[in-house]
Amino acid sequence: MAITAASVKEPPKALGKKMLVWAIAAVVVLVNLYADACMYLNGDIVYPLLDIIIVGIGVYVFTSKKMYAQRYAFPSVATMIAFIIFPLVYTVYISFTNYSGEHIMTVDDAMKYHLNAVYRSEGGDYQFKMVSAENGRYRLVLTQDGKSFVTAPLALETGAIDPDAKPVQVALKPAIESDTAAQAVSMKELVAHRRALQKLELVIPDSSIRLGMSGLRQFSAESPKFSVIAKGAKTPEGLEVNVERSLYDNEEHKLFVPNMETGYYQYANDQGLPEGKTYAPGFRANIGFMNYTKFFANKSVRLPFLQIFIWTVVFAGFTVFITLAIGMVLACLVQWQFLAGRGLYRVLLILPYAVPSFISILVFKGLFNQNFGEINMFLEMIMGPIYSLFGATWTAPEWFTNPWLARGMILIVNAWLGYPYMMILCMGLLKSIPDDLYEATALEGASPLQNLRYITLPLLLKPLAPLLIASFAFNFNNFVLIQLLTKGGPDIIESNVPAGYTDLLVSFTYRIAFEGNKGNDYGLAAAIATLIFILVGFLSLLQLRLIRQNADQRV
Repeated sequence: MAITAASVKEPPKALGKKMLVWAIAAVVVLVNLYADACMYLNGDIVYPLLDIIIVGIGVYVFTSKKMYAQRYAFPSVATMIAFIIFPLVYTVYISFTNYSGEHIMTVDDAMKYHLNAVYRSEGGDYQFKMVSAENGRYRLVLTQDGKSFVTAPLALETGAIDPDAKPVQVALKPAIESDTAAQAVSMKELVAHRRALQKLELVIPDSSIRLGMSGLRQFSAESPKFSVIAKGAKTPEGLEVNVERSLYDNEEHKLFVPNMETGYYQYANDQGLPEGKTYAPGFRANIGFMNYTKFFANKSVRLPFLQIFIWTVVFAGFTVFITLAIGMVLACLVQWQFLAGRGLYRVLLILPYAVPSFISILVFKGLFNQNFGEINMFLEMIMGPIYSLFGATWTAPEWFTNPWLARGMILIVNAWLGYPYMMILCMGLLKSIPDDLYEATALEGASPLQNLRYITLPLLLKPLAPLLIASFAFNFNNFVLIQLLTKGGPDIIESNVPAGYTDLLVSFTYRIAFEGNKGNDYGLAAAIATLIFILVGFLSLLQLRLIRQNADQRV
């Protein structure tokens, strides 16, 4: 009897394992679909789409035998896509939009907002009073020129009302004498129900007039201010509509169109194009390279960026140099065989590395306080008498208001935070240098400086090079230090965007995105972040190339 593949049954253990895998995959898919549906209902599209793609690929990888080898690499690849590549691509996309604190809505949301606007139309104003009815309900009695109308008993809520809720239409009927003679509730009770009253739309019998609350004692005839008019149609004045999502102003009898360049609705000119005053709320729109041209063309934005860029490079480079110098010297000292208590010194010198950096930064912020800090008090005790000998008065350094002193303070604090790391690295690398080299140079009469120059430094810098690049990159984006110590101050007065003398590029971008005077400018911040990515990538490639050339020359 021939045995076919179809007649071979899987062992119960393998079948159970396969069913378990599919069960886990089904649970993962269902949970993610539920989360994606919730995000989609909240208006998010990009994140649910990304999640569906990653989860779909993941299910295929972990359930297909052909992709068995890829299971080990998929988690890292998926994480890189979700947390590195996607944010980078999304940031580049935002840089081509006008997304900001004033342009959060979509154009459809902005259109809906304008469609909710009303204006007082013919029908006049009606004085009203609210009277108590049975079961905690209320009636509204409206009066105009001897005519009176009353509503049925209404259950009016107190407190917050959904601003997006549709108006509630309530029919009016002619009032009788008992209605007009009823005692009105107190003003306090009326104000408590004001939000619910504002959502009422009262309909006069045998009429198309709609009444809306226009004051604490008044309802007025209201009509929709705007109505939708399709592209290609013509206004009553004969103007052809050339823009999608256009509106017609029923009160002003003008065409109201969205401007996709400014991100606002504006009234149209004789050619049907938007011009003149802009009307909030703004909406998101693709504006091409406008953020980049704004950056390069606007001097008040470009100059602070260049100044902050130079300072960032100097800060990161000098920090790496000074921490390496201090760490190397201390590593040599604590490994000096004639130094007594070397173990204790090692522990004491490494302690700053064990303390959380934010605690050290806040401690230094207090120490450098211009009025009550211990550093200025110490300097006053030392320098005050010296200055008085020459008939002068000692002035305490203004660490947080003087640009150069603020930068010096940041370098001092960062050197304190960074030298233990370099010291630990150098201590480990120094032990890898053979003692025979130093013994041979001692026979030749070499000095300690010659040993440092020709033996220690060359043998340390080569293995340290990748770590120095990593340290440079870390300090290039050292946001925590700047935010906790100076918050970028003192500010650059000549700049039209939030910028300070101690800002790094990363804090400069953060301040533009979240601390702008005219709304958070996410689009401009994304453009600057994109430029930062390009600059950092270029510097990293340049450093790697220089290191490779130095290595080739040594060989």
